[in-house]
Amino acid sequence: MASEIQKIGVLTSGGDSPGMNAAIRSVVRTCAFLKIDCVGIYRGYEGMIDGDFKPMDARSVNNIINKGGTILKSARCEPFRTRKGRQKAYEMLRSEGIDAFVVIGGDGSFTGAMIFNQEFDFPVIGIPGTIDNDIFGTSFTLGFDTALNTVVEAIDKIRDTASSHNRLFFVEVMGRDVGHIALNAGVGAGAEEILIPEENLGLDRLLESLKRSKESGKSSSIVIVAEGDKTGKNVFELKEYVEEHLPIYDVRVSVLGHMQRGGPPSCYDRVLASRMGVKAVESLLEGKSSLMVGVQDNRIILTPINKAIKGHTKIDKELIRVSEIMTT
Repeated sequence: MASEIQKIGVLTSGGDSPGMNAAIRSVVRTCAFLKIDCVGIYRGYEGMIDGDFKPMDARSVNNIINKGGTILKSARCEPFRTRKGRQKAYEMLRSEGIDAFVVIGGDGSFTGAMIFNQEFDFPVIGIPGTIDNDIFGTSFTLGFDTALNTVVEAIDKIRDTASSHNRLFFVEVMGRDVGHIALNAGVGAGAEEILIPEENLGLDRLLESLKRSKESGKSSSIVIVAEGDKTGKNVFELKEYVEEHLPIYDVRVSVLGHMQRGGPPSCYDRVLASRMGVKAVESLLEGKSSLMVGVQDNRIILTPINKAIKGHTKIDKELIRVSEIMTT
């Protein structure tokens, strides 16, 4: 595997997601296996500008595969959005002798990497790390599977108290632009209704669905709401609307929030991160750049970063059909 690349940087950027540490570990250990130097870039692009670098070897990533978050930290970086900021980052990388880098993050992180690559012809490969699963070019992003398990576990616990008090719970989950978490977790947790940005249920249909649930003998109900759902302005407005029009329900709201990002990654996310890290390093050493590592049909693939950024993931229509049958 011939290459002029002798030192590879790795960073995490944007919102954290379970599996990022497993991906860092994979990049570092693949570099060690192939006898390439590896440098951890702390605090994302902010650390790149500040020169916050630390050499990493196989032993420096011991016991992190099971940890959530990111040992390299993450930060939003406004200066990197400017040419001046990116120029300083480039100078810092060159002064450290870094020849290429792997960025683990979402579409915002990939946009910065793509622009940087275009301006300085600097090799870069992206690994998709976001719980929303909203990046084109991969069936699964790092953290999505773990987030689903976290959400389902929380809903299972909420259902216990909903059943005990004959209550209706609106449970808000992450998903500002896409409803992958809500749809999958809703089916997995047996929710009575699922509200996602891609399918506007409408307030009248929601009321009809809840009426049917009550008439069928259900004493409690769970409605999963993606934060980007358009049925109401927000989950609390939905609660008030149902209380006004269906006073038979005792309504509560539970917003799961950032707990969905935390916790140890699932086995699936750990294995996926390991596979993606290996592919990222090998791709750089093969002379490839401005690509994102993804998975489709359980095969690791590469997608141009610009397509990953501009493309749109599609909601699983078959799963929507399944959810409609299951809520009968």
